[in-house]
Amino acid sequence: MSTTQTPRFYAARLAGTSVFDPIGDAVATVRDVVVVPQDRAPARAVGFVVEVAAKRRVFLPITRVTSISPGQVISTGVLNVRRFEKRAGELLVIGDLLDRVVSLTDGSGEATVLDVALEQNRHRDWEVSRLHVRRRAKGGSLSRLVSRGATLTVDPEEVTGLYGTQAEQSAHLLAASYQELNPADLGEIIQELDAKRRIELAAELSDERLADVLEELPEDIRVEVVTGLDATRAADVLDVMDPDDAADLVQELPEQVASELLDLMEPEEAEDVRRLLAYDEYTAGGMMTTEPLVVAPETPVATCLAMISREQLHAALASTVHVCRSPLETPTGKLLGIVHFQQLLRERPDRAVGDLLDADKVAVAPSAHLSEVTREMATYNLVSIPVIDDDGRLLGAVTVDDVLDHVLPEDWREEDEPRPITGQIDLSEIARATSRDSREGEG
Repeated sequence: MSTTQTPRFYAARLAGTSVFDPIGDAVATVRDVVVVPQDRAPARAVGFVVEVAAKRRVFLPITRVTSISPGQVISTGVLNVRRFEKRAGELLVIGDLLDRVVSLTDGSGEATVLDVALEQNRHRDWEVSRLHVRRRAKGGSLSRLVSRGATLTVDPEEVTGLYGTQAEQSAHLLAASYQELNPADLGEIIQELDAKRRIELAAELSDERLADVLEELPEDIRVEVVTGLDATRAADVLDVMDPDDAADLVQELPEQVASELLDLMEPEEAEDVRRLLAYDEYTAGGMMTTEPLVVAPETPVATCLAMISREQLHAALASTVHVCRSPLETPTGKLLGIVHFQQLLRERPDRAVGDLLDADKVAVAPSAHLSEVTREMATYNLVSIPVIDDDGRLLGAVTVDDVLDHVLPEDWREEDEPRPITGQIDLSEIARATSRDSREGEG
């Protein structure tokens, strides 16, 4: 902290500082400062990246920091142990801004950022206030001798390029402004952007956020986005997608690109995708997800409900628990039956789920055509249906959203007005199958 009246700290000097809880116990170590650039206002700090046990990096909101001084940061003691991931529009001071080359607005040349100072304003918000920079050598022997190594401290307004190019800054702000939109609405906006802008915006989204948005885009646009990304980043996005959605996307890519991305994916995730690619697209095997909820028959109801309540689990998948013999990862041991979540809510928490199996042992083979899958789901009012092999082993599950994706026209996302759907599938059957399913939790 500065000795001046205005509270101030330098990010690089603060790195490595211990974070203490209110009773004086060290709980973490500062590794970086998270800031959000603002239009016509100084960049604002929103928190710290801190390292806790096992070198895990988590986010400490600035609102939970009560004091910042040389050698210590004091917090309220409450830490969310979820691994840190940058949100749209955020930058890391040390990771993104230090060593960045900026141009001095007085025309004297370029400089490299060595450190960034943040001050607390009258509203008690921490803002980027000063930059410590080193001038870069200019052409000509005399000017190089004069300017080499010279350091100075300037206001952020005295440089350009601190937050990247104009396009990069704009993409940061654009992504931040869309942070609260659900994936379907953001997908519609992306469709309206030009190709270059789409890639810039996609690069600003987290892997999970981009994966959700890709599922809402028409085939040609999502192929364009994925092929426009760095291959390693594209593989990371495929890793966090549901296997069936990742398989659909891989199938749409040029063969050479698809092969490269599968090689870059995590081996287990890639294996699931390759399994799905072996089936025809309009069969149960081609539509299923390989990650349904699977439990052993002795699992308590309370454990099943805890699994269902996970935020990242889609509503359709959360509707059904599949009870199987070990092993419990697809392809599993024999499928014993399914239990719907409504029944779990009505049972004692300690009761074994194996006692609650649905009397209707409904399942389809991986070769079952779309029309057969739809008919079975409508007949038994299912939101998802198990897929089993000839030996009764669970391979996966087809959910109603997978069925809808394959029934609707390929260009349905591009339609301004609904139009009649041709074919042999009766959508009234699907409507009945989905009547009890709420999709609000998926947004």
